[in-house]
Amino acid sequence: MRSEPDIRAQNNLSATARAASTAKHDEAVARALRLHGARPDNWVPERSGIDHDVVVVGGGQSGAAIAFGLRRAGIAGTSVIDAADEGREGVWLTTARMNSLRSPKLLPGPELGIPELGFQAWYEARHGEAAFASLAFIPRLDWAAYLKWYRAATGVSIRFQTRLEGVDPVEGGLRLRLSVAGRPVEETCRKLVLATGFAGSGSTNMPAFIRSTLPAPLYAHAEAQIDFEPLKGRRIAIFGAASAAFDAAAVALESGAADVHLFCRHDDIERYSLMRKLYYPGSVEHFRELPDRDRWRIMSVLCRRAQGPVPDTVRRVRKFENFYLHLGARDPALSLDSGAVRLKLAGRDSGLRFDFVIAGTGYSVDLTARPELAGLVERIALWRDRYRPEPGEENAELSRYPYLSPGFAFAEKEPGTAPFLRNIHFFSAGATLSNGRNPGEVSGMRHGIPQLVSAIGRDLFVDDSSAHVARILAPPQPILDDAEYKDRIWQERVQPQLAGADAVDG
Repeated sequence: MRSEPDIRAQNNLSATARAASTAKHDEAVARALRLHGARPDNWVPERSGIDHDVVVVGGGQSGAAIAFGLRRAGIAGTSVIDAADEGREGVWLTTARMNSLRSPKLLPGPELGIPELGFQAWYEARHGEAAFASLAFIPRLDWAAYLKWYRAATGVSIRFQTRLEGVDPVEGGLRLRLSVAGRPVEETCRKLVLATGFAGSGSTNMPAFIRSTLPAPLYAHAEAQIDFEPLKGRRIAIFGAASAAFDAAAVALESGAADVHLFCRHDDIERYSLMRKLYYPGSVEHFRELPDRDRWRIMSVLCRRAQGPVPDTVRRVRKFENFYLHLGARDPALSLDSGAVRLKLAGRDSGLRFDFVIAGTGYSVDLTARPELAGLVERIALWRDRYRPEPGEENAELSRYPYLSPGFAFAEKEPGTAPFLRNIHFFSAGATLSNGRNPGEVSGMRHGIPQLVSAIGRDLFVDDSSAHVARILAPPQPILDDAEYKDRIWQERVQPQLAGADAVDG
């Protein structure tokens, strides 16, 4: 079977044709944006002491698309920040290791209804229609290149090396404690959007049997930026059997690992993608309208077990003879044995020794693990504060999810004690239980971003309602000068008065 890069190379445009097609596409994008209507003037009144109307934390695919959506809605006082260096924002060039995205290639994404801004239009302009038709899924590196182009095409700028350290309520908004290139800085905003990806909902899951046993140089989480070059010729153990675990195994094997053993605690790999049942538009857009009981019931079933690996990543590792899959690998225990990592399973020595361990064990939703929320977390309502599940449907992990509004805003644990929380919007994986799907994934953008933008706009408008009422009822300025028409006003002509009939006869 040919790989997607091979197919693309076969159908690729010549350098000259590609340059011409790219230029033509860029012209089409500019025209589409022009025809879509001029950017609205900023309608949000300025507030004394407030630096930004909205600050978006996270410059990846979600953050850029949110900023674009806000600007299209006439909310121009928006700033996007990211802790990473330029070019390292998001996951696509750092911790993501798949060859291709897992989302179907035809899903609408950050283009927000403007086809010329979509990935398909961008890709076909650079590689040809046949190349796109041949793709099964979107290549990861092409997606990263597309996002870089998207930011430039939409005019979204990002302040890099800017980390959110903390949030405090102030009069009329929020005070953000930032670290800008290592320097402490304070800024204020009215609305804050947290669009920080999977890990932004809590932390990585690092199992205690790894964390409490091994020294730090001997293990890493799949979320980390692992340097695989020193692992060449080494024996690698990977715990977890979702796509990220298989992706890590694939990169280790491709980097020359001596052998890679992947351990799944279940008797078989999860071969179903239950979350895909939420992909259809009705669910993605309206899941948030379901009663709490139904939302909890659905997610308690769909999240009972982690999503399994996609076929492509399994095929990627199975071609290596030095890849080994262990099923039913329960109760693992690690120890050091003459500098090597020794593994026991269910109390019995496996006979295997390793040089490095990778945890492909996913993430946990736990706001207490987010340092930027440390001063607020005790006041934020979680699902356990709002809903008591039916017997048999208890789920400790789901109970830690934040209980969000339809506009992704935090709610108060105790009503009336922290009203400012409605101005912090959580556009991350932790929104899944409240609003359905991870809004930061490609499959969640089409509906999630407009919902978020509308909620922010509504709040800003209502909060300034007196100013808007005054603006609307203020004396209007004429749009027409009466000099344009006054000389054409009809005036009945006055007939001259005659002296009378006698005068005429005389």
